[in-house]
Amino acid sequence: MSNAGMNTEVFEQFLIQLERFVRDRLIPVERKIIETDLIPENVLEAMRDMGLFGLTIPEEHGGADMNISQYIRTMHTLSYAMPAFRSIISINVGMFASAFKNGGTEAQKAAWLPRIAAGEIAAFGLTEPGSGSDAAGLQTTAVPTADGWLLNGTKRYITNSPFAKVGLIMARTATENLPKNAHISAFIVPLDIPGVTICKSDRKMGQSGSHIADIVLEDVHVGSEALLGGELGKGFALAMMSLDNGRMSVGAAATAYARRALDSAIRYATERKAFGEPIANFQLIQQMLAQSEIEIYAAECMMDDVTRRADAGENILRKAAAFKVFATEMCGRVVDACVQIHGGAGYLAEYDAERFFRDARIYRIYEGTTQILQLQIAKHMLREFAAAN
Repeated sequence: MSNAGMNTEVFEQFLIQLERFVRDRLIPVERKIIETDLIPENVLEAMRDMGLFGLTIPEEHGGADMNISQYIRTMHTLSYAMPAFRSIISINVGMFASAFKNGGTEAQKAAWLPRIAAGEIAAFGLTEPGSGSDAAGLQTTAVPTADGWLLNGTKRYITNSPFAKVGLIMARTATENLPKNAHISAFIVPLDIPGVTICKSDRKMGQSGSHIADIVLEDVHVGSEALLGGELGKGFALAMMSLDNGRMSVGAAATAYARRALDSAIRYATERKAFGEPIANFQLIQQMLAQSEIEIYAAECMMDDVTRRADAGENILRKAAAFKVFATEMCGRVVDACVQIHGGAGYLAEYDAERFFRDARIYRIYEGTTQILQLQIAKHMLREFAAAN
């Protein structure tokens, strides 16, 4: 179903404001975030004031009601700054809000979407120690009680869980595996209730200021109203419906971060001198700059195309996967070229090139690894061929 989104003129003015915010407020605090591993609270408040936590949430629930193109362009603009800023809002406006819009009851939407739009942080609990892309291996259970459900299990690599007020937790509601993963349901779980333990934040290769941690559920009791949509067996389907948006968001983030790295490389190449002249004059440096520009442009075109198709109501599963794969792999090549152009300086933490390199590595892994998405793309291609022949 298509969504007209925000008024076009209002949205374009918002993007101009956001670009200024990224330049004037976010990039200047990046070094502090690297030192403290936290986004300053005053910056988070400024992000809340701009409405960044409710971009896709309907206006009646306090959001901006952006369509997919507007949302992804916003993520692209925001992601020129370090990844922590997109990470802190992406679960709210991507996975959590999408699942509620696609499958929540009216009472659930009214209870939670205004809080999320106002800036309460949400988490999305699908991945476990023994299952990620393999939903059939999911072990967290939800057992019915007289007045609700009892949840037990562990969720792993859960973004924002140390800061989150609520989690959307996928749990097994049937012991056997059912077709289309109907053995998995989704539950709304406040993360401050008895039995919920948020473990210590994991130490990571990069992405300072963005936190992931395990969520352990031990005899966690929730009421019957916690079952998303009020129906069993819809949890995994709702999670998958939101993954297209998540993959486009990661693709947009990788595309923007590649642009940031290329801008850094150009600046360094024009300032750094060797053999009496700027290294930007050397043709092999120019080749790396040009190739990076070519690949970023290709990713930008894919982003524009897939989001336009999504807003038109097309099934974009394959194209969203293709964009995510290309953009994230491209970003890996560009940040590597950025280090190479910096030479020895690119290996030093004093320069941005080395953290661009570390930050970008995860883009090829989360929201579906490159390899899982390649398999998914091929599966759909073969299925279409078989249906046509």
